[in-house]
Amino acid sequence: MGKYITNKKDMKFQSQDALKTVQAVIDDADKALKDKSRRMEDSPIGETVAGAVGVGIGAGIGFAGLYFGGSVAGLSAAGITSGLAAAGGLIGGGMAAGIAVLAAPAIILGGTCIGVASHSKNKKLREAKELVYKNALKKQIAIIKVLKEESNADKERIDYLNGLNILLQSAIRDLQHDLGIEK
Repeated sequence: MGKYITNKKDMKFQSQDALKTVQAVIDDADKALKDKSRRMEDSPIGETVAGAVGVGIGAGIGFAGLYFGGSVAGLSAAGITSGLAAAGGLIGGGMAAGIAVLAAPAIILGGTCIGVASHSKNKKLREAKELVYKNALKKQIAIIKVLKEESNADKERIDYLNGLNILLQSAIRDLQHDLGIEK
């Protein structure tokens, strides 16, 4: 297995909202599997499915392309400058160094909080991608099976199932990229 993509600009799916489009295809595929009479015109994403059929399997287009303290107390000038000078004196500097000394804890704490929140958000995104990936694989396998079973179905049904297969295949490929899964 490859390495999970962590740089947002290199991701195909940069947020959980972006995964909603894949989930819409998975949901539509589920309905197609349960209802043999379902066609593109019955689907809320029928135009997208039709577009996928038009582009075809070999195009290699990505899923998104298909679908989207101092000496003077107080806060007076003298109090502030004296506090900054005293803080700066801790590291051998003056008032300017005092700003850095006093601001450092806030910057470090803020940066740490942002880092923890970002890590948590990225972990949730990765987990969501893994779940959507597994569901997309299951639906694509089921769609391929139904395509074989319904080989004598009318052209509209076959085109609909082929379109769903193409969309799922493209989503799976993009999710594999993001998850670092070698094909």
